[in-house]
Amino acid sequence: MRGTRATANVSRGALRAACGLLVLAASGATEVAAQEVGPPNGSLVIVGGAMRSPEIVDRFVQLAGGSQARIVVIPTAGGQESYGPSFGGLRPFQAAGVEHLTLRHTNDRDEASSDAFVSAIREATGVWFTGGRQWRLVDSYMGTRTEEELWALLERGGVIGGSSAGATIQGSYLARGDTATNTIMMGSHEEGMGFLRNTAIDQHLLYRNRQFDLLEIIEARPELLGIGIDENTAIVVQGDRFEVIGESYVVIYDNRSTLDSGGLFYFLAPGDQYDLAERKAYRPSRTLQPLGRVEARPWPRRRPDG
Repeated sequence: MRGTRATANVSRGALRAACGLLVLAASGATEVAAQEVGPPNGSLVIVGGAMRSPEIVDRFVQLAGGSQARIVVIPTAGGQESYGPSFGGLRPFQAAGVEHLTLRHTNDRDEASSDAFVSAIREATGVWFTGGRQWRLVDSYMGTRTEEELWALLERGGVIGGSSAGATIQGSYLARGDTATNTIMMGSHEEGMGFLRNTAIDQHLLYRNRQFDLLEIIEARPELLGIGIDENTAIVVQGDRFEVIGESYVVIYDNRSTLDSGGLFYFLAPGDQYDLAERKAYRPSRTLQPLGRVEARPWPRRRPDG
């Protein structure tokens, strides 16, 4: 497993390097600023669960190519042995008029590296991860050819999306990755797929009263950016910037920033944007303006019993 993952990481690094060289050659510049957080190419749609907002599905389908989209749905986080054409995770895309839908599921890492399994991903314009337990996605796909093909999808301008577990897996740190229970924030699995680098992503945030849970991770790993997403809400990531869409709120946990009242996290509403590289939030008006009340002031040290 370790050797396979190393091979995947080398391939992923080669893809990123190739992308950088292409940009350099195209621009004629001598230096290119590397993407720090988001994928250099392609898009991410990261959803906090429930999936009852048509706007979110419509945006994903649009990014995947609209009526010509070729979407692969991966339901492995759900934990069932098999999935068929009646699987409920297909319905939002069927309702949006997507005709080219393919299911891909396995718990066998060898199968996840087979030509037969990855062929649909290689031809896809979008891949969607449904909900369940995010560690199952790690066990089945991390370090396999499936993961390589997911990175290749982004490199050619495709879109990767997911809801609930399918949201958390896209961060670099795997919040709630313990196999015993989803209430342990820092558990047996701590590495996500890292499409959104240097982040920890939580979901079902306000609906399940989880708004304080990411504090544990960011206090232990202050270099990470925590992103909490409520149900029926998503962030759409392109490059190093995301936009909030849907019906509720996204919460930012940044150890470098504190509210003027002393609060350790703050809320973004639909339409707000966030610069992941600069870690700055913006609220659109007639011109894009920085979000108020957020100060560049590190979090205070909390007492051990606090």
